[in-house]
Amino acid sequence: MNLKHAKLDNGLTVIAEVRDSAASMAAGFFVRTGARDETPDIAGVSHFLEHMVFKGTDRRDPLEVNREFDSMGANYNAFTSEENTVFYGAVLPEYQDALLDLLGDILRPSLRGEDFDLEKNVILDEIARYRDMPRYRVYETLLAEYFRPHPLGHSVLGSTESVGALTREQMLAYFERRYAANNLTLVGVGNVDFDALVAKASQMCGHWPWAEAGRDLAEPAGQCGQKIVTDPNVMRQQIALASPAPTSQNGDRYAAMLATTLLGDTTGSRLYYALVDPALTDEASMVYDSLDGAGAFLTFMSCDGEKASQVVEIARREMAEFQANGPTEAEMQAAKNKIASGATLKGEVPMGRLTAVAYDWVYRGEYVPLAEQIETLFAVTGEQVVDVARKYDLDRTMLVALGPLEKL
Repeated sequence: MNLKHAKLDNGLTVIAEVRDSAASMAAGFFVRTGARDETPDIAGVSHFLEHMVFKGTDRRDPLEVNREFDSMGANYNAFTSEENTVFYGAVLPEYQDALLDLLGDILRPSLRGEDFDLEKNVILDEIARYRDMPRYRVYETLLAEYFRPHPLGHSVLGSTESVGALTREQMLAYFERRYAANNLTLVGVGNVDFDALVAKASQMCGHWPWAEAGRDLAEPAGQCGQKIVTDPNVMRQQIALASPAPTSQNGDRYAAMLATTLLGDTTGSRLYYALVDPALTDEASMVYDSLDGAGAFLTFMSCDGEKASQVVEIARREMAEFQANGPTEAEMQAAKNKIASGATLKGEVPMGRLTAVAYDWVYRGEYVPLAEQIETLFAVTGEQVVDVARKYDLDRTMLVALGPLEKL
């Protein structure tokens, strides 16, 4: 495996982790834009625009777009987050050119008014559906409360009000600014013909304009406190906590990954044995959210309302004990094996490596082979893990609870 890299004259970056022995290839356009890059009056435009990209171009109508993906047997999709919008597909190597032709074409959508109006209703329906999902509601409320007033607290979906008032002209202006060539990275992984990849990118994307597409990289302070959202229609108490964590650019990120695996992996972690195994909760998990110039440890628990206070007390006790004494050697070995095994199994197929390769480049401007990443992970000591827990302070939390209770 090796990384190849090129940059077009208009600033579009092309990279590929080439693996000739792979049976497939995956490629995707990574647009450095998401909810944090929106202003309140256009909240939700990044996600809305992701939908519109599949609504046809000057060369293809929406049905042709879907039929062409299907005809090459592509595993394809798109997603929007707080920081990125990604369009990707995985195919057999002989369909590389066809995949790039299609992805490159849809990245310049027609944005027809009739499609905009129709899709707006789809987005409004999606917002309503997600409001019926307690886990999503508590997650969205947690980020809003923890990051406020930083734009990382913005909702990816936006609100009924912001999406309802959004105009096609506002979306077009956002597209021209954020989907500029210099704000995109084309990533390939697997059995990739890199010269052909660059040639196709030049043909499809070489005329795309350059634009100022900066980002507010002020580090959020991270709020502490507690917010209780009472909803008698939510039968189980949803509890979420956020605390500071290393940024995506920080070398502490490996220790942070281990800390969350040790404390909050869905099986075999300290929170699992303290809360899920004795049936106090049906979920107790912790994740490390590494972001552009920011980071957060996020913990989620779900339980009967009558157990909520006990659950929070136990979770805080487990975190405090971890900060005080750190992990055992046996715990460290198990956590390292979990992360390494998961990354290796995922990385066996090009689609599983695509986002990892892309984010290494987008966030840090580097390429680190998987074997080197695993070597770095296994070099992390228990002392480094507990140092991260203490430095970022797992006790400095924002707590959000959603459910039938009026107080914890």
